[in-house]
Amino acid sequence: MVEDFDACYRAVQSRDERFDGWFVTAVHSTGIYCRPSCPATTPKARNVSFFASAAAAQHRGFRACKRCRPDATPGSPQWNSRADVVARAMRLIADGVVDREGVAGLASRLGYSSRQVTRQLTAELGAGPLALARTQRAQTARVLIETTAMPMCDVAFASGFSSIRQFNDTVREVFALAPTGLRRAPAGRGGTRPPEPTSAGTVSVRLPFRRPLWPDNLFGHLVATGVPGVEEWAHGAYRRTVALPHGQGVLSLSPRDHHVACTVTLADLRDLATAIWRARRLLDLDADPVAVDAALGADPALACAVTDAPGRRIPRTADEAEFAVRCVIGQQISTAAARAHGGRLVASLGAPLAIPDDSLTHCFPTAEAVAGAGDPDLRLPGARRNTVRRLAAAVAAGTIDLSPGADWRAARDALGAVGGVGPWTVELIAMRALGDPDAFVPGDLGVRAGAAVLGLPATPGELVAHAERWRPWRSYAVQHLWGAVDHAINRLPDTVSTADSQRSTP
Repeated sequence: MVEDFDACYRAVQSRDERFDGWFVTAVHSTGIYCRPSCPATTPKARNVSFFASAAAAQHRGFRACKRCRPDATPGSPQWNSRADVVARAMRLIADGVVDREGVAGLASRLGYSSRQVTRQLTAELGAGPLALARTQRAQTARVLIETTAMPMCDVAFASGFSSIRQFNDTVREVFALAPTGLRRAPAGRGGTRPPEPTSAGTVSVRLPFRRPLWPDNLFGHLVATGVPGVEEWAHGAYRRTVALPHGQGVLSLSPRDHHVACTVTLADLRDLATAIWRARRLLDLDADPVAVDAALGADPALACAVTDAPGRRIPRTADEAEFAVRCVIGQQISTAAARAHGGRLVASLGAPLAIPDDSLTHCFPTAEAVAGAGDPDLRLPGARRNTVRRLAAAVAAGTIDLSPGADWRAARDALGAVGGVGPWTVELIAMRALGDPDAFVPGDLGVRAGAAVLGLPATPGELVAHAERWRPWRSYAVQHLWGAVDHAINRLPDTVSTADSQRSTP
């Protein structure tokens, strides 16, 4: 259980949405658990307990509240901002590793025994990896039940359950409704069901986030640097292809006032939970913007930038190996040139998209494909071509681990050992692929230009010294420094001019 009872209870009394996803409130008199912002009457303090995870509350016999839907909240920001074993395990569980590889596979990826991993997760979260994965399967099942017309047997197996009986028992236990009853119930907190999917493999969901969220640089950066054939901006949405454990997929993401509208088209619906989590991670939706903005806004040099653009997120990636390759390709060249090189690489080595789509054509090539590519496929200067191949070979061989469960320090060391990969490349990969919230690129031209605009020190050494006060959120400070420069990456794509797209990316 959560130790700071008084702080949690104050959050429940104020119905503070900022704490949704940090913990759940279990009400002993009703046998249900809720999100902190549940609109129901605040229970008496003697009747509640607080748990760090929904899985822990379920393990103690509590059922999810039908009114506030505690499973439909942003995830805890701890799992994206911490680098310890528990956080790494939670990222891997969210990516579906336990369902695909079991607890032994999870432990192997972390470099621990199954018993050690289970002990650490249970000590902090009140539930082991199997229970945490089970909760995720239940959440995926609810999404499919409420947003598609799929037969229940298909929902069960697409959600990761091994049998119909297990599926039925889990849904009844978690939601206090049979699957058919859950389908008849109104969907979402607003009581309206999302539109029916357009095809058997298409699901539309809402991705919640902690407010505020500044979408301009988030979507602007992804689109301005997007690789043709893999990414595009169409009809107000950022769209991209993804390679998933069981097949390919297409993500379509569009910013809204209180959520991000997400449409996922999949070759295999078993990939739904993984695809949704990767979309959330791509857009950094589990961040705690209030904490970040408070820390950065305390520096007078950044205060106005934070006030003018609250809730900046880090544009991350849906494929860590892809971003690492693209980062090396884009060294010291313009956005347009990097996109052109990326497009040629995709056309030459990328897997054709098997899902019918009007404009997206390929998934980005795997590390194995890039490592074995010939010179005509890469079409880069010789030194950079060799660096790309060396990096891809190390990722393919597992020498460099960039997965959600990677050890950030070990990954940095391994990246730095690749010839041609310098500090700028290492820190950008740490920021956008590994998800380290404290990565920093003081020598980046865009960072230095933004620092000059904001009256910060101009030299990298002086800027590093000043940036000590921004820890542990220096990756977010970089977004504000880039935002101080007039560039296409800082604006929503519908407002970007053709001239902007030809300029160099910070």
